[in-house]
Amino acid sequence: MSLSGALNSAVSALSAQSTALAMISDNIANASTYGYKTVSASFESLLTGTSSSTYSSGGVAVSTVQNISMQGLLTSSTTSTNMAIDGSGFFVVTDGTDSSNTSYTRNGAFTVNESGYLTNGDAYLQGWPTDAEGSVTSGTTASALESINTTAVSSIAAATTELSMQANLPAEAATNATFTSEVEIYDSLGTSAKTTVTWEKTGENTWTASFSNPTSTDGTSTLGTVTSDPITISFNEDGTLASISPSPPTLTIANWTTGAADSSVSLDMGTAGTVTGLSQLSSSAETLSVSLETEQDGVSFGSLTGISISDGTVYASYDNGTSRAIYKVAVATFNNPDGLTAEGSGVYSASTESGGATLNVAGTNGAGTVVGSKLEASTADTSTEFSNMMSAQQAYSAAAQVMSAANKMYDTLITAVR
Repeated sequence: MSLSGALNSAVSALSAQSTALAMISDNIANASTYGYKTVSASFESLLTGTSSSTYSSGGVAVSTVQNISMQGLLTSSTTSTNMAIDGSGFFVVTDGTDSSNTSYTRNGAFTVNESGYLTNGDAYLQGWPTDAEGSVTSGTTASALESINTTAVSSIAAATTELSMQANLPAEAATNATFTSEVEIYDSLGTSAKTTVTWEKTGENTWTASFSNPTSTDGTSTLGTVTSDPITISFNEDGTLASISPSPPTLTIANWTTGAADSSVSLDMGTAGTVTGLSQLSSSAETLSVSLETEQDGVSFGSLTGISISDGTVYASYDNGTSRAIYKVAVATFNNPDGLTAEGSGVYSASTESGGATLNVAGTNGAGTVVGSKLEASTADTSTEFSNMMSAQQAYSAAAQVMSAANKMYDTLITAVR
């Protein structure tokens, strides 16, 4: 009967619009929630059958559309450990440091908890440990993931292993003339020491460089023993470097009194045929000297002072002015991210619809880049939601009017029967 069908359609409309209003309410409530993705109502008509002479109404059904893959605007944050994904993918999180219960989120409001881990509420951010240069050390597999512990490298110290030298040895110096230069180096414990380089002209266009035993920076105590031989340096007639022996030149130090490991320092004195390192040119100075400039990779002892994020890499900063990479943030991508199951608090779990997660280093294999000191804003737009709310309200009121009209028609029919 068409009249009862009209009532059924009106009831389905009331139910559908109520569901749509609930979604709109959620979106408005989360307009300021970082990483929140809107949900929207998808309406579908229901038909029970029609013919040229009759019409049977079916009404309407509503389903939920998850807009999880929608990109939100990136906003600045004053917290250095906050981060956002620009592009596809999700942060990988667990509910504990040793938990295998893996979930995914776009909310990058991570901070360092009392144990040193990067967390967002009860969610622990996952990543891969790296060496100081930022290269992953144990592979980018799921089994290699760890909860990111910012205190994993709480202090830093590194021995000098490479030392580049740039200086001009005065061409007009007499044979057997000597000059000295001081060089700062570090042992494996981060202890600063100094060694003196003695430059001696041994003949035409020929010099030697010998290193003294390292001492404390104030020169009061000897800290180790130089075990390498003096280095022979030859120059071309135009003052460019000709050859160095032994090649490559190396400074080796043993018996550190600090308890440090023996040192082997690779010396970069320049390239043959150039003056990029050592040269032998005439000096216009009244008093001849050798002014040595050096660069070395040693680091003094330093304690952890802060954590920052850059290009998906977690960096630790130390009070000696240095920083180093400690983790790569893992980014998970899905074939159908809109098929993920919402778990609350901006966290999602994989489902049969989403497919399994593919783990990536940020910015590779289609994964988005991870930006530090940023947060992804909610995708809810209040103007759009208010417009949707008014549409839902009007449709709900209209369906209620249909029920009222059908009720009056039933009353008319019953009166006519009586």
